[in-house]
Formats: sequence, structure tokens, C-alpha cells
Amino acid sequence: MIRISDDIQLIPLCLDDATDIFRILNDEREYMREWLPFVDNTHQEEDTAKAVGDMVNSSAEQFTIRYMGKLIGLIGFKDFDEVNGKIEIGYWLSQYMQGKGVMVRSVKALIDYAFEHLGVNRIQIKVAVENAKSNRIPVKLDFTLEGVERDGELLVDNKYTDLNIYSLLKKEYKKDGNN
Repeated sequence: MIRISDDIQLIPLCLDDATDIFRILNDEREYMREWLPFVDNTHQEEDTAKAVGDMVNSSAEQFTIRYMGKLIGLIGFKDFDEVNGKIEIGYWLSQYMQGKGVMVRSVKALIDYAFEHLGVNRIQIKVAVENAKSNRIPVKLDFTLEGVERDGELLVDNKYTDLNIYSLLKKEYKKDGNN
């Protein structure tokens, strides 16, 4: 567990989380599907359970974001390149918990964890260019915008979106600063 505050914790993802994850995705389906194409593949709780099982069994660490004990989102690592010391952070949060600083603090906690415990040199975050809320997170944490990956992700309705590529290097990292 990674404790962020008295009311926010990151808890390692487990199979038992599938029900709560499905509930959020199902209740907020129209909102979530705009930027999360996997939402359209989760019509039954079993679909989510299979996806959670795949994540739990992968080598990438994934965490539930909990506010006052309630699951409100996911955050985790992907594409860990141990040889080159690179990792990517991905995340999503219930629309009802956005704008409260929860995700900025959660990403900050994973930055600390990656640099201090995983020994990485570079952390990357990819965000759809038009997703203003999500783009604010790496900007607030002093990531550098490196460029745009054109048509980097296929969204719902067979629409591609460009992705902003942000990075933070260990030599730029300030544990007690913004990042």
C-alpha cells in the first residue's frame, strides 16, 4: 500500500476489485468511453474480471485509488523497460472525484515509488492531446512535453487521437517539490 494522506491510498490491484471497477465503468460509461476505449469492451462484470485478472498476472504494478476506503480509480505502470530504466504511468479516475487533486497526488506517489524503489531513470505519460483534464496532471508535476505521437491511440467509434508525450527524468526529480 502507498499512503498518500489520511483519506487517499493506493492499494495493489486484486481480483476482488473487479466488481467495484465494473460498477464505476458501467455507471459512468458515456463519460469514460471518450478517452478510455477499453470501456466499450466491458459490458458484463465478467469482462472486467478478465481484464483485472490479466493486469494482476502481468509484471506491471497496478493500484486501485481509494478515497475513504472506496475505490475511485486505477493507476499503474506499463511498458517497464528495465534495461533502459524507463517506465510509463497510466491512470483513470471517476468523474465525480476529478478536480480535487487526487490524481496529481496519486501520480506524484508513483513517481516517488518509481525513482526510489524501481530505480528508473525516465518516467513517461501519454495523454490524448484533446484531453485537457488529463494533460494538466503531467504539466503540474513538471514533466516535459517532448512531442506528439500522431494517431497514437484508437478511441471509440474507430477514431484515432494524437497523444502528447510527457517525460520526467530522475535528474529533474525533486522529491519534496512539485514533482
